[in-house]
Parts: sequence; structure tokens; C-alpha cells
Amino acid sequence: MRDDALEKGFAMRRRVVGAKHVEASLTSGDDFAQPMQELATRYCWGDVWNREGLELKTRSLLIVAMLASLNRPTELRLHIRGALRNGAGRAEIRETLLQVAVYAGMPAGLEAFRQAKTAFGEHESDGETVTP
Repeated sequence: MRDDALEKGFAMRRRVVGAKHVEASLTSGDDFAQPMQELATRYCWGDVWNREGLELKTRSLLIVAMLASLNRPTELRLHIRGALRNGAGRAEIRETLLQVAVYAGMPAGLEAFRQAKTAFGEHESDGETVTP
């Protein structure tokens, strides 16, 4: 049986976070983690990220704000890079993180800025452009 949501999810996931990251996630996984990879890919990336109503850049900035507010640094760095791929610039990411600092707390905001700096560097070291 063909799983369209899973196929659409893999395509979107590769588009936003990059094929290199997706392949690394899949090859480093094991039988225990595989169902979680499929769940996230099918429902997050396949169903929700492919919905109409929000541009990918807007979705990315929302995810950045939520992950920063929840203090999830590993996923935050990944999604900051996704936001860059989806057309967000440093200024838009900075403004998003300032909102986090005000509404979710200064420690969350400060950590988010540290993660953004790292994500910008990783993005540039992979040869990808970071717009102002």
C-alpha cells in the first residue's frame, strides 16, 4: 500500500531541513526509533507542513518561536536552518526570538540567540547563504 502522506512528508522534510539531515536521521536510526521517524514524517511533515493557509517561511518562524519557548535547542537549531531555507533572514529570526524573550522569558530568549548564532554558522559552513 502506498502512503502518500509519508512520501509528501519526506519531500517536505528534505526541502525544509535538508536531505543531508534527513538521510542521517534515517540511517542512524534503529528498529526502536523507526516508528517515531515515520510518525513525525507522516503527520508533522506530510499532513501539517503541506497544508495550505501559511507560507513555509511563516510556518518556520512559528516553529522557531515554539521550540525556543520550549527550550528545545537541538530541534531549534535545525528549524532555524529550515527557516533560512524557507526565505527568512537573520532580522526576521532575531525579531521572532525577541518576541520569545518577552513572552516566554529571558533565559529562553538568551538560549535561543545562542542557538541561532550556531545555526547561522553551520548554515554558512555548509555553503548556504544567510540573508540579513
